[in-house]
Amino acid sequence: MKAPFRILSAAAAVLLCACTCASAADVAGSVRKMQETYARIDGFRSEFTQKLLQRDSGVTETRTGTILFKKPLLVRWETKAPHSEMLMVTENEVWNYLADEELAYRYPREVAEDSRSLIQVITGQSSLDRDFDLEETRDPADGRLIHLMLYPKDPTTELTEAQLWIDPDTSLIRRVSVMDFYGNLNTVELSGLKTGAAASASDFRFTPPKGTEVEDHVGKKPPEKRPLSN
Repeated sequence: MKAPFRILSAAAAVLLCACTCASAADVAGSVRKMQETYARIDGFRSEFTQKLLQRDSGVTETRTGTILFKKPLLVRWETKAPHSEMLMVTENEVWNYLADEELAYRYPREVAEDSRSLIQVITGQSSLDRDFDLEETRDPADGRLIHLMLYPKDPTTELTEAQLWIDPDTSLIRRVSVMDFYGNLNTVELSGLKTGAAASASDFRFTPPKGTEVEDHVGKKPPEKRPLSN
């Protein structure tokens, strides 16, 4: 049996670059504009490319798919390649469905409500100024994107450092990277993001297909590795 939440499992070596730090005012301004933008939108639909880099083995896995998000926190994260997988945050619970294994994991919704999780950060719902120490960096490789370093005030095994790239024209997030305690890196890049995308209640409902094995964590002790922390 494969580990749950392959969508959000981190893996990799940290990418380091020389940079010049921006002022605290620059950082605060960038974050404020971003959060004001996400406060105005109801949701979005976007394609994604995800790269999981494993530090110990040096293996890189690339995945592609789509993300549908609707406030307050409903998410349909579907991986199309190299295998089919779905992560769904519903009104009451969280599902991770592995179609090729006929296996589904069910978690309480609380695991998606940690402000430090990748889901919260990439949907613009994370309280960055409250839960992270922030630093803006400058590097030619970023182009015009605003590049922020995020250091959690209360680090977890799953998140010890994160990076965020913001489009200065739209104040929307273009890329997020999360590093865990072991130096593994999970990078998600968004493309073709459309705000206000049409979504119905049925888009955020899930019933395991007949024959699916369900591993239920609702009402039980939370898993040692919190599945949405990265």
